Order: sequence, then C-alpha cells, then structure tokens
Amino acid sequence: MPAACDSVLEDIEDIVSAEDLKPHDRQFIRKNVFPKVRKRNSQKNIQADDDPPSDSIIPGAQKIWIRTWGCSHNNSDGEYMAGQLAAYGYKITDNSAEADLWLLNSCTVKNPAEDHFRNSIKKAQEGKKKVVLAGCVPQAQPRQDYLKGLSIIGVQQIDRVVEVVEETIKGHSVRLLGQKKDNGKRLGGARLDLPKIRKNPLIEIISINTGCLNACTYCKTKHARGDLASYPIEELVDRAKQSFQEGVCEIWLTSEDTGAYGRDIGTDLPTLLWKLVAAIPEGAMLRLGMTNPPYILEHLEEMAKILNHPRVYAFLHIPVQSASDSVLMDMKREYCVADFKQVVDFLKEKVPGITIATDIICGFPGETDEDFQETMKLVEQYKFPSLFINQFYPRPGTPAAKMHQVPAAVKKQRTKDLSQLFHSYNPYDHKVGERQRVLVTEESFDSNYYVAHNPFYEQVLVPKDPLLMGKMVEVNIYEAGKHFMKGKPVSDARVYTASITRPLAKGEVSGLTEEFRHAPQSGTNWKAQPSAEIPVNTPLSSWMALQLPWQQEGGGLKILSVSLALLAVLVMFYYGGMKTEL
Repeated sequence: MPAACDSVLEDIEDIVSAEDLKPHDRQFIRKNVFPKVRKRNSQKNIQADDDPPSDSIIPGAQKIWIRTWGCSHNNSDGEYMAGQLAAYGYKITDNSAEADLWLLNSCTVKNPAEDHFRNSIKKAQEGKKKVVLAGCVPQAQPRQDYLKGLSIIGVQQIDRVVEVVEETIKGHSVRLLGQKKDNGKRLGGARLDLPKIRKNPLIEIISINTGCLNACTYCKTKHARGDLASYPIEELVDRAKQSFQEGVCEIWLTSEDTGAYGRDIGTDLPTLLWKLVAAIPEGAMLRLGMTNPPYILEHLEEMAKILNHPRVYAFLHIPVQSASDSVLMDMKREYCVADFKQVVDFLKEKVPGITIATDIICGFPGETDEDFQETMKLVEQYKFPSLFINQFYPRPGTPAAKMHQVPAAVKKQRTKDLSQLFHSYNPYDHKVGERQRVLVTEESFDSNYYVAHNPFYEQVLVPKDPLLMGKMVEVNIYEAGKHFMKGKPVSDARVYTASITRPLAKGEVSGLTEEFRHAPQSGTNWKAQPSAEIPVNTPLSSWMALQLPWQQEGGGLKILSVSLALLAVLVMFYYGGMKTEL
C-alpha cells in the first residue's frame, strides 16, 4: 500500500537514500515505503538469538581516516570528532587506504582548500569508501552538486559525529546542520568536555568562541560559523585545567576573532585571560589566537600586561589585510590603517620583543597600484617576522565575488612582489649568540630536529633528543634563517619538565570518565542515563532515548520516534490488507 509522509525536523537537514531525494526546508520526505516481512517458516532465516542477521552491519568495528584542512579551530573540531569515534570503539587510522570511512573536515577560506576537499571526495568515491563531510564548506553551501548524496555534520553538531558515522556505514545519507541553542540563544557550539584525540598530546587547542561580529565582503567562513557565540569563562578554565591534568604544557586559544570574545555574554577577553593565566602551571605556556584590530583597541593596556606575563607568549596575530583605507572600506573591515598602527605601535612599546603576525590580501577587487604600494610600505616599515600573503580568490556567495575583479595576472604579480619584499629581510639575524629559554613541543617537518618556541613564539630548532620533548630548556642560538633559529642546549642549565603529569600517548583519547576509560570499547554495556544500561554497539535505529555519555540532554535524533511510529502504522495497514485478502 503506497504511503507518503512529511515530518518537521528541528536539527536534521536531510536523511535520504542513495537516490538523494532533495530536501525542502528541513522536511523529510520518503514515498512508497513498504515494510519487508521475513517468512518465519524459512529455514534460511532461522538464526540464533545472539547472532546478527547475515546482512547486518555492526557499527564500531570499522576504521576511520580523518583529514582536516584550515585553521586551528577546525583542527580542534577534528580532534573532538576523532576522540568521540575512538571512545565509541572505531579505530582511527593514519592509513587512508585501509580505512572503511573517510571523515573530511573542510575549510572554506580559499578556493585551493576547497579544491583539495573536492578532490578528496572524488578519490574516496573512486576507492568505494564511505564518506562523511564536516567543516565550513558543507555548512556554508550544503546544496552544492558535488555534495549530493553524502552525509554532512555541521560545525555546531560535532558531538553527533558517532550517529552520523554509524548511519553512513549502514548506507544512509544523514545531514545535521542545526545550531546549538539554550532558551533561544545561540551557543558557542558542542561542549568543551567531549572526548578528543590531540594531534599533539602536549598541545591543547581551545575554541573560546565561534563566529564573529564582522561582515567582511570576501569572507565565506561567516556563512558557516555565523555570528559571535562565546563559551562561558568557567567552562574554558575547566577545559584548560583538565588539559594540564592530562600532561598538556601548551594551550592555544582559537576562534574566528578572539578579540571579540565575551561581547555576547557580558564579559571580555582580558577577563578570560586573567582567569586562564591563574590556572597555568609553572613551565606551561598560553598562546593567543587571531584578533581583529577593532576589538583589541579598547583593551590595549590590559592586553599589554597579559602579554608580558611569563606564562603567556608575547605573540599576537592581527590581520591588516591591506594598508589602503579605501580597500579596507570595500572589505568592510571596520577599521582604518591608523587603528592597526596604533595597536602595533602600542604593543611594541609596552611588550618589548613582541611578535606581531599579520595577513595581507593581494588583488582585492578595486585595489589600485597606489593602494598596493601603501601595503608594500607598511611591510617595509614593520618588517613583520610572520606574514601570511594571500592572493585574492572570489568565494561564491560573497559580495566581493560580484565586484569588479583585478586581472589575474596583476593579482599574481602583486603577490609575487610582496613575497619578494617579505623574503628580503631576515628578522632573526640579530639574535644569533643569544641565550634563550624555549619550550620543546613538536618535531620538525623533515624529522631532523625538535621544534621549540621562545617567549616571543619564535621557532627554535633544537637537537632531536627525546629527553628534551615537553621540556623547558635554555639554549644558545648559533644560527638563524628566515623562519627559524637553531639552538644548542646549555650544558649547565636546568631542564624543567613543563607538564605536571605524564602526557597521554599519541592517539590516546582525552576527556573520558573513569567509568568509560576502564570499560572495553565495544561489546559491553555503559550507562547512557542513570536508569538504563545500553550496549555500546546498539544500532542508531533502536536508540530512541539513548545518548552517548558526552551528549547534552535532548540531543538524540528526534526523527527516530516519528519514523518508528510511522513504521508501526504502515505495518498495521500492511497486515490489515493481508487479512482482507485472506
């Protein structure tokens, strides 16, 4: 008997079959649904109660490969998704070929990043891999043709990744793109105490807010992350404390604009930073993320005091984008070049040696040769040690994409000219011979050195001695390059262990409760709610009120109860029809 139904969904954009019926404003449509009845008298369908059907798929046994593009905020999201999947029982692998499912966490800032993302989707499909998409690209434009039929998890729904992966492995296409809200107010996103797997066990990335207050004409990220939504101070401090208890010795604060933190919840960035500084153990360090000039201007005095603190890197990333006020106006950046210079000059005076990193876009629509020369003069004046040079790419759906474009050859030449200027000076030559205190946290890309940072977050390469990893040491600088210095540990200096406890092993899941940590990861029971015990590998289709331990109350798939009720009605109609025929 044919049947059709419409059900309004609160936070699921679409759940579709392989044919990918197009959704209509968050509605779920499935036509001509017939229940499949197994004949009980068939010997081939008789199975032991404990054995799953021969055609079933048991989630939690598969291998998952995760690829992340973009900013540290995106990397933090990737770490959280990996942690939840590993805690549930999936194996996170570094080998894409052996993976059953690829989780691709995208960046929408520039065209090349999206091109890599699109090519990875194609490669996964060619390799017959299951695919789940995450990050800013599908969040901003989920209707793009190349995303058709694929599962998507939104940037504010990363605490639901297990559900999406489970359904995708079973052959379904699931899309969760809703916003986290509390009494109608938008939240910063998923909870901060979710399980995660840190890419580097010594470094914790904490997103302090999502979204921003600006409306830059070239920015696609705004379409994905939305308006400013900050996490409460107490939650951020608790996350930092938990990280230190797991052996972390360096914290990165990240967001689309750290300087705007708290404006939506009645607080501000300096208030948060002083609370965090009080929680940082001796030897550990805090690195601030990117801040736009308008939101740091009113806090300059306090920010200078914080950046002078011995447990805070004297480093700040302040994008200028252009040194032309007319270009900044077309970008809707909400500041002028004089504002940027005021911030930089003040901090350089009050925080001696501070590292100022900045970004510049070459060839923004309407940029004249005179505009570009102003930008060249700014770089020549400040000789930024860290400069991110970006050739302008028009992003679909942004106002800048509709503006009169600078010819491609001109954009390319301006990018080349600015790059040559940047490489014409060496910011660290004068530091050769200095004795510096550095924190060792990483391995170099060529695997020949360990990477450390001095108090100004300048990169110092040190010998690859395992005893140095995670340690605060003193080194003599004996060589300098464009982007780094090389240091030799001082023989008579004290080596200080920055972590207050043994760091987690690489790949180990952070943030698990003791109950979860000591339980097998599959084939056992855990308490989803105080009154119920449910097996880890219980299929999503039978969860009903089930939630993973880290999920907020009320976060289950609300479509399930509707779907099951509809299925029951259909079965009644079906059997009613059979009885009538008999």
